[in-house]
Amino acid sequence: MPHCSDLQKICQRIREKSTNYDRYNFTSEFNDFLKAFFDLAQEYDSLEDFYRICVAVPLEMIGLDSALYLLDEETRELYLACDSIQGICPQKTVAPENVTLSIEPYECENSYIVPIYSKMPSGGGGLFEEIEQEERAHRCLSNKAYNRNRILGVFSVFPLDKLSADDRFFLSKYTNRIGYNLHNRLIALQNIDHLKFINTLVMDIEHNVIVPNMYFRHLFNKLRKKIAELEDLRNEIRKTNGPELASYQCESCLSRCDRLGDDLLFYHSEIVKHHSNISLFLESLFRREHFESGHLVLHPKRCFVEKEIILPQLENYASRLRSANITVDRPNNMLDEEFQLIVDIGLLSQVYANLFSNATKYTGEVITRKGGKRKAIAYGREVVDDFPECGEQGVKFNVFSTGPHLDPEEAPRIFQEGVRGKGSKGIYGTGHGLAFIQHVVELHGGIVGYEKTSEGNNFFFILPVSYVK
Repeated sequence: MPHCSDLQKICQRIREKSTNYDRYNFTSEFNDFLKAFFDLAQEYDSLEDFYRICVAVPLEMIGLDSALYLLDEETRELYLACDSIQGICPQKTVAPENVTLSIEPYECENSYIVPIYSKMPSGGGGLFEEIEQEERAHRCLSNKAYNRNRILGVFSVFPLDKLSADDRFFLSKYTNRIGYNLHNRLIALQNIDHLKFINTLVMDIEHNVIVPNMYFRHLFNKLRKKIAELEDLRNEIRKTNGPELASYQCESCLSRCDRLGDDLLFYHSEIVKHHSNISLFLESLFRREHFESGHLVLHPKRCFVEKEIILPQLENYASRLRSANITVDRPNNMLDEEFQLIVDIGLLSQVYANLFSNATKYTGEVITRKGGKRKAIAYGREVVDDFPECGEQGVKFNVFSTGPHLDPEEAPRIFQEGVRGKGSKGIYGTGHGLAFIQHVVELHGGIVGYEKTSEGNNFFFILPVSYVK
């Protein structure tokens, strides 16, 4: 019966596989070995459980110990992930010097070590070819083939004296299966991480771009009202009759024109500043590297934090702080003593934007020690010792606001995604801003924190001096 043309290629591969299986002539024990591995690989989802399966199946099925070493893509070093003696390695332990990457299996002291490929090379004298060339199993790969098929690590089986030639051949096939499964799991986890990142980035964009962008609507409404006032003024001037009345009305109209001109210039300035700020945020959130890597990628540059980050953000929120009757206390020494810091200006600007945005919403009035009333925010920075390690230094940046303290039970969780304090009831927010701050600060190697003060609350973050040049 002729095959469907659409299936011809796959059917050909099936026939080739069937021929290969006849040639392999695996024992029933080896066949059960592979069945157990495949069944368990489908049953368990986590990566660590897969590592356990890789070393447990040889132990239980044929009584051989084994160790799984994986390649760290950044350091290019092999590290022990799991073995049949201790299970999962709790810490990242570098492989012994005699366990190295190789494009073909080799003996090392009392172990037989096989490379783990993401996809086994085939053709052109490759390693462990599936079709009619098993005798070339130990031939070195060409550089082209090697580059095309990534090595994920090595699989070590011991003791050597228990391994026959058939055992070694079978273990090479088993290691191939480990590579296929590991590659697919790593790709799946990478895709999951990318989806999580995109979901978080969408929240970042909503919180730091879309919601602040609503301020444009407010400014446009203000401009529309001023333009309507100008039209009314034109109509009033047209109705002017009589020299004395005309002189009085002209002076009044000129005065109103001056006020309207000042207002229009102010709103124009606000739109320009806000547009510049939103453009900075868009650039830092829509970088190609973010989407390619699946996480935020820093573009660090030298900058003076107060002059280039804090003051532009403070100016952007100045009118809203004035509308809320909030005064701003500025440090006396920060400009004189400021040093350059290497940070991502766009992302750190959003950190301060979130802090100042929260200040406009949550700053409360307090009674000072002298009996007066005070509603204010303040910012500053100080050098701290023993951060991130003993004997090192860090820079602590503070944003203080007056008002009631956070609930003691809520304070430790305030930087978690979606968490909002009891005082936020009736105030618009998503609980994402402080979580975003923590994420960006930690990318810079720092930490975030909250502390109550005598008159209110201080939110701070500390960056290591290693970022200071």
